[in-house]
Amino acid sequence: MKVLDLHCPAGHLFEGWFASEDDFQSQLQRRLVQCPVCGDSQVSKRLSAPRLNLGAQPPRAVTQPQEAQPPKRAPMPEVSAEARERLQAMQAAWIQWSRKVAENTEDVGKKFAEEARRIHYGETEERAIRGQTSPEEAVELLEEGIGVLPLVLPESAGGGGSLQ
Repeated sequence: MKVLDLHCPAGHLFEGWFASEDDFQSQLQRRLVQCPVCGDSQVSKRLSAPRLNLGAQPPRAVTQPQEAQPPKRAPMPEVSAEARERLQAMQAAWIQWSRKVAENTEDVGKKFAEEARRIHYGETEERAIRGQTSPEEAVELLEEGIGVLPLVLPESAGGGGSLQ
């Protein structure tokens, strides 16, 4: 079993457990690995091997000609153990809350705007719904006085979309 430290472009840190490196790469290519907080599938590994500091100086980096170097991504900032624990607790709370939202709302899928209007205008019973709609349609709903909340729910919590 491989336990990997992962992160998404938004900076959320989380662990992933995989049978092997090949299993991780396969799931990553199929976009099955997602950030549990925001649902982004652009996930990267962080260095997670144990580091032994035996007093040796770190090896000097070999510099290459400027044109041969690949473009660099901004490095993820190092996080203290205490800050990491707090971050993981907040992420766990977000996932738990997201699951509660999913459990207590009806997923109406791509018919969100239509169903929100039907509820608003009294054509069907009032209930908590979630689903997907375009940003333009969400603005139109708001202009009609229909309260919506854009909310991204991770796949593990039951999907994503706007909420009423």
